Amino acid sequence: MFEKLRSRLTEIKDRFSGGKEEPDEPARTSAAARGPAAPAARPAASPQGPAASPQPPAAGRPAPPGAPSRAKGAPAAAPPEPQLERAKVAVREAPARSIRAEREEAFEGGLLKRKLGPEEVEALLSDLEVALYEGDIAQETVEAMKATVQSELTGAKLGAFSDRAGLVSHALRIAVENALPPDADFDATVDGGPRPFVIMFVGINGTGKTTTIARIAHRLKRRGLTPVIAAGDTFRAGAIDQLEVHATRLGVKLIKNQPGSDPAAVAFDAVEHARARHKEVVLVDTAGRMQTNTGLMDEMKKIKRVAKPHLTLFIGDAWVGNDAVSQATAFDRAVGVDGVVLTKIDTDATGGAALSIAHAIGKPIFFVGVGQGYDDLQPFSRTWMVERIFGAGA
Repeated sequence: MFEKLRSRLTEIKDRFSGGKEEPDEPARTSAAARGPAAPAARPAASPQGPAASPQPPAAGRPAPPGAPSRAKGAPAAAPPEPQLERAKVAVREAPARSIRAEREEAFEGGLLKRKLGPEEVEALLSDLEVALYEGDIAQETVEAMKATVQSELTGAKLGAFSDRAGLVSHALRIAVENALPPDADFDATVDGGPRPFVIMFVGINGTGKTTTIARIAHRLKRRGLTPVIAAGDTFRAGAIDQLEVHATRLGVKLIKNQPGSDPAAVAFDAVEHARARHKEVVLVDTAGRMQTNTGLMDEMKKIKRVAKPHLTLFIGDAWVGNDAVSQATAFDRAVGVDGVVLTKIDTDATGGAALSIAHAIGKPIFFVGVGQGYDDLQPFSRTWMVERIFGAGA
């Protein structure tokens, strides 16, 4: 898992380290021996990283007060979407890490030799950029990680006998962590939500959406909750059959209708069944569709208006890399995504999808699929990701 990215980052760290720093000989301390003064260090960037770009206003929202009125004869604006009761995602907030803050005492208390110059860091950044692109990491994420490493290392003070490899490795780990949003707690999110708690699953065909629904149903049952599954993918008859097999194995109620029927009606029936039978969670499947299919996207919006999900999860395939990023972005714009489940991550040699999707849409990854069984759904965390890239205990 993530073998390619791990190997390339290790190469960069080893190339940049050049061994441990040794103290200067007394004869080399003269100004002539030192040569010209090093360029001034750049000011440290804020640990919070670059400011997020403003998001365009969502389509269909009413104009703010003072906005110009519609021209006479122009078509009427679409009515605003109804406000849905979305769950408050339980996250474990953690401030962005900074190598400067963590090593401040060491920098001030040790024998200081010199600061890392911009030229040294630029050489590292050039290699890092190539490695990240080879890891199938999206450009926006690459730039964010480079900015973190640059701000952490430019002007960093190296003490006598200090290990440059350790300093670089620390900065790379921080770049990975800061590229990811805070960790989310699925169980706490469901427990703290209303009843029945409705979860809608979106994504294209072949990403493991049906299997993910079954795995989450299995997880809920093990925690003592009673889920209901809505077979909302009426576009593909095989999807209903697949869900029925899983529901039978798990002992979970499946609400279904004939292929080609209205998927929003199926979702509505499932929610009403759960409400009448006092069942806690409704899992709504939707048709796997390409993010460019406008008609099917509009149908998904209808399902969301009718089912009123508290949580919408995008199911992405880690194996497809950057394609999953464009899919997640499109679904987030169309229906609003609250989190991600990334499947087949055990076959991902790069790690690019996990980093890029979470950074691109700014939504947490709840789970990753690491095998074929119902229990092979691993809660995701930034620590888990770092350990897989840099080794346990990194």
